[in-house]
Amino acid sequence: MAENYDLIVLGSGPGGYVAAIRAAQLGLKVAIVERELLGGICLNWGCIPTKALLRSAEILHYAQHADSYGLKLAGKIEADLAAVVKRSRGVAKQLNQGVTHLMKKNKITLHLGTGTMTGPTSMTVKGDKGEEQLSAKHVILAVGARARDLPFAPADGKRIWTYRHAMTPTEMPTKLLVIGSGAIGIEFASFYNDMGAEVTVVEMLDRIVPVEDAEISAQLEKSLTKQGITIMTGAGVESIAASASGVKAKIKGKGKDGKVADQDFSHCIVAVGIVPNTENVGIEKLVEMDRGFIQIDPYGRTKSKGLWAIGDCTPGPWLAHKASHEGVTAAEAIAQELGNKDVHPHALDRSNIPGCTYCHPQVASVGLTEAKAKEAGHEVRVGKFPFIGNGKAIALGETEGFIKTVVDAKTGELLGAHMIGAEVTELIQGYTVGKTAELLDEDFAQTIFPHPTLSEMMHESILSAQGRVIHI
Repeated sequence: MAENYDLIVLGSGPGGYVAAIRAAQLGLKVAIVERELLGGICLNWGCIPTKALLRSAEILHYAQHADSYGLKLAGKIEADLAAVVKRSRGVAKQLNQGVTHLMKKNKITLHLGTGTMTGPTSMTVKGDKGEEQLSAKHVILAVGARARDLPFAPADGKRIWTYRHAMTPTEMPTKLLVIGSGAIGIEFASFYNDMGAEVTVVEMLDRIVPVEDAEISAQLEKSLTKQGITIMTGAGVESIAASASGVKAKIKGKGKDGKVADQDFSHCIVAVGIVPNTENVGIEKLVEMDRGFIQIDPYGRTKSKGLWAIGDCTPGPWLAHKASHEGVTAAEAIAQELGNKDVHPHALDRSNIPGCTYCHPQVASVGLTEAKAKEAGHEVRVGKFPFIGNGKAIALGETEGFIKTVVDAKTGELLGAHMIGAEVTELIQGYTVGKTAELLDEDFAQTIFPHPTLSEMMHESILSAQGRVIHI
């Protein structure tokens, strides 16, 4: 006999486990199905452990520049790669255990195994305990995605790595090739550069972090180049040959007439996007898909009644916090359909999803770039404020970077905010709250920002857009 639930969530990443918790809070009988580790890729192999790695690299960087802060070190500071990786895995394990606790606390039933849909609201789960039949009134697909391989150079875990291999290296790269300059590629380039590797980044588009504002991309390229990273934009990798001793890559330079050169590296990280985990789930006839991504409405509904989808298996941006938000939205919409009149789900507004890249310096943004705002027909006012003009930044020794705001010239609406510099991944949420609340530039201008803080640059950038910046 099939076990029956109000809701089954297939996948326990940041979208799936959050959806399960929210549904349980609303009184639903909930089960979650997971084939590997609670917390999914983000918690175990993505967002969290990479930040632990980057934190180690950041501390190493500061230690190597201790004299800039009036400090003298008694001995040479060296990186212990094995210890750095061990700490990162420990952080992931701690959070995995935390999610396990949350499942128990919220009385969510866990089924460990591989789930395959047998209908819109039923599935078979194959695990160590054999085969189970589950059914529910609703099912949320939160099956996530995986790293995309290069067709001519699949990852082998030895010389050619995906992000997962790059988080648990068995040896330190000496000369590293990073293919792709999105958030994942740039974060690993920054990490391994700080750890002492010679790093080259190849990006086929004309600038790195291409989804960001053009001025942010230019500043980041300048900063990374200054740190010793080789940046090749408008370039492509035509072939890769891995051997026991290293990697030989044919890299084509800029333009149609770009020369192809052979270059040798010790290792290669491939960071060219993701592939949704929508094969072999039994959903081909249940949902509409575009390039493998499940098509949904703003609440997560698929074309099959009772079947929902969230996170990286749906259209982007493919970010953990977007998945979590979608999980809450879908859970609330399901509870409403099941008769809860006290819950009022809000459709996802993709224009208010922030993006963060945790390299050195950090990059963060929300909303439209200046170019996209103009393409959309807005007459814009642009404000900018540099870190060098901020007292807290100077005191921290972090004077590289700036904050840029894009405002509608007619209405005062904040269209977008773009940042590069220390701790901007913590600052961006101030603008995200403002956009969500539909605040105008004058609302920001009349807000009192504490002093001395980096957040004052947010205020000054808005004032700059109004033509009345104070400190430059």
